[in-house]
Amino acid sequence: MISDDYQMTIEGYPLLLYFCNIYYVDFLNFREGMYLRIIGVILIGLSAWAFSAIRPPPPKVCGSVGGPPITAPRIKLRDGRHLAYKEHGVPRTVAKYKIIYIHGFSNSRHDAAVGIFPSPGFLEELGVYVVSFDRPGYGESDPHRKRTVKSLALDVEELGDQLGLGPKFYVIGLSMGGQAVWGCLKYIPHRLAGASLLCPVINYWWPSFPANLSKEGFSSQLPEDQWTQRVAHHLPWLTYWWNTQKLFPALSILSGRHEILSSQDLEIIRSSQRPVDQNLAQQSYKHRKKMIDKNEYVKQQGEFESFHLDLMVGFGKWEFDPMLLENIFLKNEGSVHLWHGDDDKLVPVKLQRYIAQKLPWIHYHELPGAGHLFAFTRKMSEEILRSMLLQ
Repeated sequence: MISDDYQMTIEGYPLLLYFCNIYYVDFLNFREGMYLRIIGVILIGLSAWAFSAIRPPPPKVCGSVGGPPITAPRIKLRDGRHLAYKEHGVPRTVAKYKIIYIHGFSNSRHDAAVGIFPSPGFLEELGVYVVSFDRPGYGESDPHRKRTVKSLALDVEELGDQLGLGPKFYVIGLSMGGQAVWGCLKYIPHRLAGASLLCPVINYWWPSFPANLSKEGFSSQLPEDQWTQRVAHHLPWLTYWWNTQKLFPALSILSGRHEILSSQDLEIIRSSQRPVDQNLAQQSYKHRKKMIDKNEYVKQQGEFESFHLDLMVGFGKWEFDPMLLENIFLKNEGSVHLWHGDDDKLVPVKLQRYIAQKLPWIHYHELPGAGHLFAFTRKMSEEILRSMLLQ
């Protein structure tokens, strides 16, 4: 015979199990909910970190509160931006030849090879006027986050108009500035009296390059440069993060790797006595050295505005293929020149040779033993001008 207490226990057991199950399920739900909340908080934190890591900071615009001072003459473009410029050679009012010089990566208007290295007598004898300008985001030119190859060509045209250079002028671009000359040939051919591309940087994704040649040239670069260009081309929104993170090596030209310089380049660097701009000469030696030697001046408005956007535009998806351009000087009233050193370790010479074959109207000059900096000498800067202006 079962006691009443035991009978109550047996009869109440299902009820007890029911309540235990409810509490256990609630506990599991609570624990699951807690885990989900924790995971959610972690994901939100990681998302916020990732967003801040990939989002470039606002630019330090020259002349703004907290921004660098304005020391250069500037023009105001139609869209409200400003371009800082510097003049070399004879006054533009009496010049026979008027040239717009487009600087390269990590340079500025102070680095106009054909403006500062030829002798004053040479420029005066030929009647040469050169104006160099800070490309958008560099030096003292306003940043332009929407800039493209086309927008830079139109900036060049407007600079020529506002300075009164006449219906036609010459353009010379070095390295990344050489890429800009392709844009001028495409978008403002009617304004050009002649053009020279000095060791222009290659975009390895231009469609006309044979796949094997493009791959060979791309693979000849240092691994860090290959990855930087891949990111700029395929994942441009990661460009800022990639170039500021510390997990992987930085772009070689910014980290000062000597492997990217030829023996001639190193000799030019050692022997070059580049004139210091008069505006900078009035500042302390320490500050001037920091600005020039460490390229602080060129990126003073932000590395993203200058260096990173350069990579995104130069190695991004272009609106046209330079190797499909047609000769704009059908009556030989002008000429286009491409100069490249066969020991250039930054831009493979094989790809320039291919471009010259595809565009037979280009006057191709290959320099034995020369690297990437050949234009920064008196001899070569004068030869470049003679070839474009006199031949």
